[in-house]
Amino acid sequence: MSRIGKLPINIPAGVKINVSDDNVVTVSGKLGQLFQKIHSDITFQTENNIMHLIRPSDSKTHKSFHGLSRVLINNMVIGVSSGFERKLEVIGVGYRAQATGKLLELFVGYSHPIVFQMPDEVSVEVVQEKRQNAIITLKSFDKQLLGQIAAKIRSFRKPEPYKGKGIRYDGEFVRKKVGKSAND
Repeated sequence: MSRIGKLPINIPAGVKINVSDDNVVTVSGKLGQLFQKIHSDITFQTENNIMHLIRPSDSKTHKSFHGLSRVLINNMVIGVSSGFERKLEVIGVGYRAQATGKLLELFVGYSHPIVFQMPDEVSVEVVQEKRQNAIITLKSFDKQLLGQIAAKIRSFRKPEPYKGKGIRYDGEFVRKKVGKSAND
């Protein structure tokens, strides 16, 4: 059996899960509402605020969809109840970030600032202290969207391997290369 698929999903108070006839799972809570289409062979069993996902057979496709479906629904439940957060760090001399409402403005060594419009589901906050690297904090109830937005922001200036300048995830390790050395 799938180790992840057989784990129960705890449904906290204030979270409602609805499964339609065509296996579209709707999870709504205090932070928002999320939808996800689940494989048609996966069935659901709910009792006492605990949901179990059941697969019909031990075929390879059913095993893979069993674990995937459970993780997707669990992330939706966590998202609408408590939300997710992702931090990015802007490292480099003269590199800075600034947030105004739903706009994120990045100054990362180009001749022009990069202005990025945030979706309505994602909130952004920037902490820029003197002589410190800027920290961009992204918050959302949708984990998939949050990861996609964080990856897009990181792609504007990936960390380079010689000095380590660029935008990186908080806690990400960048292996540095040795530069050119003069011949003796």
